[in-house]
Amino acid sequence: MIYNLINGAAVLVGGLLGMLIGKLLPKKISNTLMKAIALGVMYIGISTMLTDANPLIVLLCLTLGVVIGELLRIEDGINKLGQYIENRVRKNEQEKLKTSRIEKNQTDVSLTNDSIKLMPKAKSNIATGFVSSMILFCSGSMAIVGSIQAGLLNDGSTLLAKSVLDGVVGMIYATTMGFGVLLSAIPLIFYQGLFVLLASSISGLLSTTAITIISTVGGIIILGIGINLMFDTKIRIGSFIPAVFIPIILSVLNLI
Repeated sequence: MIYNLINGAAVLVGGLLGMLIGKLLPKKISNTLMKAIALGVMYIGISTMLTDANPLIVLLCLTLGVVIGELLRIEDGINKLGQYIENRVRKNEQEKLKTSRIEKNQTDVSLTNDSIKLMPKAKSNIATGFVSSMILFCSGSMAIVGSIQAGLLNDGSTLLAKSVLDGVVGMIYATTMGFGVLLSAIPLIFYQGLFVLLASSISGLLSTTAITIISTVGGIIILGIGINLMFDTKIRIGSFIPAVFIPIILSVLNLI
């Protein structure tokens, strides 16, 4: 659970830095930082996937997992859910801003035509920063895979890499979205903590072979995330998530 708390703390620190000095950070430095983190994520993925797991079983888990993921349209569902929530928040903000402008115009217009007060620039709404950041930090495959690895294997390398990534992204987001980015650390901790606890609770039921395969499959998924970050490719990582659970099912059925 400590790795999950570190992830939440990284969001807080990154958000605070973004609010304080984020605007002073050149864009090219932010881009280079993201590429450096992508390389680190790829390294973690490669080091995690290099085990003595049976390649055929790993391939079977990946194949079944991706087929299930695509049939369930997990990637599309994650994207649509995030887009729906964000659109709803933005729509509500626009309606509130429109209402406030009408009220402001009604009260700020003076009796003379040449003394109309200027309306102050609207500040970023906390809700937008909160929802946008929460979707970004929680909906990715890295959150689920990293939490399962932490719970089953006590391996926090993926969550630690995610912490660095979330911290940098949180800093960039907080530059424009403000305090809401910091608040997103709360649901992030609870969300990932749930997966950590669930994984810990079933770790005693799994064979050593199953845990090794889970580690390998998870490493492959993490490598895919790193490739997406580095090369801006469109590997549908969300559809790979069921592959992590296939070894669990095979172990419960005593097939591995």
